[in-house]
Amino acid sequence: MAADTIPARFFSQGRARPESPAYFVRKDGAWRPTSWRAYNDQVRTAARALIALGLEPGQGVCILAYNRAEWAITAFAAMAAGGVPAGIYTTCSPVEVQYIVDHAEAPVVVVEDRVQYDKLRDQRERLPGLRHIVLMTGAAPADDPRALTWSEFLARADAVPHEALEQRLSGLHEDDTTTYIYTSGTTGPPKAVMLTHRSILWTSEVLSTLIAIAPTDRLLSYLPLSHIAEQMLSMHGPACFGHAIYWAEALERVPDNLKEVQPTVFFGVPRIWEKFHAAVSARLSQVTGTKRKLFDWASGVARRYHALASRGRPVPLALRAQHRLAQRLVFTKLKAALGLGSARACVSGAAPIAANVLEFFAGLDVVVAEVYGQSEDCGPTTLNIPGATKFGSVGRPIPGLEVRLGEDGEILVRGPSVFKGYFKDPAATAEALQDGWLHSGDLGAFDEAGFLHITGRKKEIIITAGGKNIAPKNLEAALKDSPLIEEAVVIGDRRKFLSALLALDRAAATRWLAAQGHPADEPLHEHPALVAEIGRWVEKSGEQFARVEQVRKFKLLPRSLSTDHGELTPTLKLKRKVIEKQWASLIEAMYDGAD
Repeated sequence: MAADTIPARFFSQGRARPESPAYFVRKDGAWRPTSWRAYNDQVRTAARALIALGLEPGQGVCILAYNRAEWAITAFAAMAAGGVPAGIYTTCSPVEVQYIVDHAEAPVVVVEDRVQYDKLRDQRERLPGLRHIVLMTGAAPADDPRALTWSEFLARADAVPHEALEQRLSGLHEDDTTTYIYTSGTTGPPKAVMLTHRSILWTSEVLSTLIAIAPTDRLLSYLPLSHIAEQMLSMHGPACFGHAIYWAEALERVPDNLKEVQPTVFFGVPRIWEKFHAAVSARLSQVTGTKRKLFDWASGVARRYHALASRGRPVPLALRAQHRLAQRLVFTKLKAALGLGSARACVSGAAPIAANVLEFFAGLDVVVAEVYGQSEDCGPTTLNIPGATKFGSVGRPIPGLEVRLGEDGEILVRGPSVFKGYFKDPAATAEALQDGWLHSGDLGAFDEAGFLHITGRKKEIIITAGGKNIAPKNLEAALKDSPLIEEAVVIGDRRKFLSALLALDRAAATRWLAAQGHPADEPLHEHPALVAEIGRWVEKSGEQFARVEQVRKFKLLPRSLSTDHGELTPTLKLKRKVIEKQWASLIEAMYDGAD
């Protein structure tokens, strides 16, 4: 394998550290390791099985499952056999699943269980090219000749000699497409981002330098592997550097798994950090007396310490000593209780996060570094790193990438991590790639220190009836600074003024009502005291913006926004058109009779 490819790196780990743990699965109350030698063998067997099923080089292999060892085994096996793995979010509907399987031209789909299998069964007439469905767990339906259990699938490898796989491996090239990352489709059908071995491996090398990844690190894999960030952390990073992955049992088990694993590197989307924020805030509200005074002192020390250290500035000896004492008295136990006791690198990405949330964590002695990027450049474009972190920014460009702003403020990127294009979509490719520059669709600004600040997204710009262009991102972030507001959607395109749909954080709202001496009567979104309090917040948060940018009216939603209702993408980004259609009557009520 002369070419430097992902499978070449992956199999090199089996030779370099054959008995070291590659991944852990929790079974019978304990985390059970699998060695790199065994992991390599599992992938080789699965790759031969795919060849036995008729997979040809360049064909897609779709994977529809929550994070687990079989997900990564299938993806690496598909790459090794010359195929192109394509992850599908488990929250996708049968119609969305059919679209991706058909678009990827996948003859084989590997699913987690019967629940995910049924999505394909419902669409069987619209998938004439689908020849095999492999179930990772459970029995295969007896009435479907295409269906195989995981063990039946692996048994097919016996018909393919090892030499056949070696031939496939030797035919791989660094600039081959090695994976499709399907975009989450906020404005239309998902597009398949084509990433190469070269681009992914280059990005892995840069990230390893920036956050000092080593074979001794351990990560908990729990965010969807269909997303490039999780693939970089849970698959490509380990293939390059040999660190161990713990596969979370389920999303609802992540808090417990975190405490057990105590990962050294932890990545979370803003919603995850916001949930941490809410949970810790709720517990702190019950702490009084001496303990509260001790925490407030420690928190102040941590904030002062990280305000200097995160920017690479010298920390006075006295403050260093206070910080060590605060760690010993407060933070060591507190961070371990969160599952972050060993975390030396914490990162937030995939969507904007409020600066006050980052500052809150700094007060817990946890520095959360915000990253910005997209699937089209393998994940990271800019990153806050130790000694060069600025809350409220998304960091500086990673070394080796050129990042500049277009005349309209659009963020443009050029460098080794930029994608080949969109599979079977030359028009979208031509729009996104111009003269070697990736046009991100995001709007930004650099400050005097070279840190990038995201100011909005081109396709989300609101143009009011008065012709004013307004980016809703900053307005929504300001509204979400209230602990009572879980999500905010600013409305106003072609309208005379801005309004907002607000989703309550129900737990925080209930606590607030109790603290004010009010019963938490349902429906909460109509509770007069809550409506009044949020009204005061909407007015106060608007003071930092020009009058035309202030939200004049709002409506509280009766429930949270969700992926189940199609209002959020699998990575929890707003699907504005769906939201505006779903809640059209509430929106119109805010504008009825308005002058």
